[in-house]
Amino acid sequence: MPKVEVFNKDYVLEQASNVFHLKGYNATSMQDLVDATGLNRSSIYNSFGNKLSLFLECLKNYQNKYSKITASTLIKSENSLEAIESIFNLYLSEILSDKDRKGCLITNCKSEMANQDLLINNFLNNNQEQTLQLFESLISQGQNEGLINKNQTAKNYSLFLFSSIQGFRMTGILINDKKQLQGIIKMTLQILN
Repeated sequence: MPKVEVFNKDYVLEQASNVFHLKGYNATSMQDLVDATGLNRSSIYNSFGNKLSLFLECLKNYQNKYSKITASTLIKSENSLEAIESIFNLYLSEILSDKDRKGCLITNCKSEMANQDLLINNFLNNNQEQTLQLFESLISQGQNEGLINKNQTAKNYSLFLFSSIQGFRMTGILINDKKQLQGIIKMTLQILN
């Protein structure tokens, strides 16, 4: 009977994510993953297939984590414009607490690997589409409520907000000044008024 490996999958994904987050996919070695997770190579291969498959699991886990955080943030918002601001403020908190200045795992992945692998590209496109749909829905609602102008379509504004969030996350890697970052949020939201 084959030996059954028992380990905490959430812990392993968290530890592997930390390594990928700090080093990037290409600079992360299997030995780095062995060291971080406490699993041996054969356990990693048997459980996840290969480094790329483990990385995709880490990305999905990261996406799910932030989907839950975003959902709980949106529930607390009184209207769509406040919800959009809350999303930016959520990322502001992340940037300010990111002592290693590692940025967003998904945004970093996009700049490193979007054109290197079809599976990664598909994941990133799906993630982008979900975010665009969320923003488009919030913009549409805000336009119907008279809180957001109709100078652009909800679709155009959603793409603008998505691009702004991406840039905001990347800017936050180098700029950790709360006032400057709040200024970026304020200017971004002013376009919607």
